[in-house]
Amino acid sequence: MAPAFAIPRLLARCGLTYADIDIWEIHEAFAAQVLAHIKALENPAFLKQKAGVDAAFGTFPRERMNPNGGSIALGHPFGATGARILSQTVKELSSRPAGQRAIVSICADGARAALSC
Repeated sequence: MAPAFAIPRLLARCGLTYADIDIWEIHEAFAAQVLAHIKALENPAFLKQKAGVDAAFGTFPRERMNPNGGSIALGHPFGATGARILSQTVKELSSRPAGQRAIVSICADGARAALSC
């Protein structure tokens, strides 16, 4: 569930909402995992009590998630998932107008997360 904790903290730190992000690449270890993340990201009680963020981010933009397909459709190479998702996101951003933002989110063993604005 690391993405459900890391994403709201990153957005709050950077003063952004879900609508400010143009591409969402969320790793699909399995379909139910992504559904659980989205449910948590849209739940004000989870955001405040579990993620420790008291902010309203809006509705999660499902139409902007994994625009070229996710890990279930494209592959989940053991030990290289992050490289696949990140390179796919960089390629997608390069085909769009300058200034667009993306969030790359990968569930990790032990709830690890790295945040950067």
